[in-house]
Amino acid sequence: MWKEYYHAAGIYDFDYTLQRLDMDPLINVNMKERWVDVPVRIDQDNKCVVRVKGEGTTEKPVFSVMSDYDEDQDVVFEHIRNLFQWDRDLQDVEDFFEESDLARLFFTYAGTPIVKDFHLYDSLMKVIIHQQLNMKFAYTLSTRFVQKFGEQVDGSWFYPKPEVVAKLDYQDLRDLQFSQRKAEYVIDTSRLITNGELELESFAKKTNEEVMKALGKVRGVGPWTVQNWLMFGLGREDLFPAADVGIQNALKKEWRMEEKPKKDVIEKAAQKWSPYRSYAALTLWRSIEG
Repeated sequence: MWKEYYHAAGIYDFDYTLQRLDMDPLINVNMKERWVDVPVRIDQDNKCVVRVKGEGTTEKPVFSVMSDYDEDQDVVFEHIRNLFQWDRDLQDVEDFFEESDLARLFFTYAGTPIVKDFHLYDSLMKVIIHQQLNMKFAYTLSTRFVQKFGEQVDGSWFYPKPEVVAKLDYQDLRDLQFSQRKAEYVIDTSRLITNGELELESFAKKTNEEVMKALGKVRGVGPWTVQNWLMFGLGREDLFPAADVGIQNALKKEWRMEEKPKKDVIEKAAQKWSPYRSYAALTLWRSIEG
């Protein structure tokens, strides 16, 4: 077993991060002891579970990272640091919004980080499964999907690999209450990845617009899906899903409107929150989570 400590830059609300991760039934979170178990794929054959624990405060964030997997320690630690984006000084974001019309929200919900989903493929499958569903049923479907076709290691669930999903019949997902179209989107996208026609890792070097154009060509992957994957898969900082119902409800509340604002109104307002629109979106979501 190994254990390392990391002192993050600026401010970082790890307790909120745990609260958000705890929404997913597949993720092991202990709010009281302030830890989360992260499933990590080292390569095609090796995987491990890493425990990440909050040891500091929002103002002075410190984390411990430990695992029983003694090989590739540097690779594993770098993966964790990258997922949680500990090198990102969120004070810069707070300073930017201090003079904006969202200043009150950023004061109330300071240090809200972008925490990436644990793997790119998992993230894409999750957003495809979750699109156009209410949150409760969305998590029910993704949990069924992973527990049926994935793998559990040391109490943590790993999503199935694309090669596994590519071999499924649509009826296999229909049996889990997937719609026919959603079953097709999940399996067909996995087949594109398995065949080498869709290389998710290559998108990390492309601009948001390039990813939107390329990934948007995939059947069943619309703008909302690409925007959410860019944000939670790649950790991009300047995305704002104006069509998201949660965003619309949060702005309705913040702007004290009788009805939800229109998409074009939201997009125009969000222009002044660039280059940190993803943080604006996260903070708005957080403001209505209760």
